[in-house]
Amino acid sequence: QLQLVESGGDLVQPGGSLRLSCALSGFTSDYYAIGWFRQAPEKGREGVSCLIMNDFTTYYPDSVKDRFIVSTEGAKHTVYLQMNILKPEATGIYYCAAEVFNTEVGASCQVDGVDFWGRGTQVNVST
Repeated sequence: QLQLVESGGDLVQPGGSLRLSCALSGFTSDYYAIGWFRQAPEKGREGVSCLIMNDFTTYYPDSVKDRFIVSTEGAKHTVYLQMNILKPEATGIYYCAAEVFNTEVGASCQVDGVDFWGRGTQVNVST
């Protein structure tokens, strides 16, 4: 059974950095993407990064580009999200999610495309 477990959420000051981790288990497909999504209070989930696991292509929205970096290690058991120069609007619950995709269609990296969600980790950016 596919499982994703997030960790690393914390309270950090504006301008600071934080690294989130997503531990993966139960993956059998070679074609899947891991996305990080943020849900601010009283708002919907929005994507902040996407990593295509078979070729390591990455995608970021303009709002976090050049500040957030998604990566994995050789065995692909963990996906990391390095967040730098954090702003107060980055506060929210961060979810790790997996999308299994067909190579002819590709990954959507969108909320609607997610097949499996983690439970989330809380990030607070505040003085």
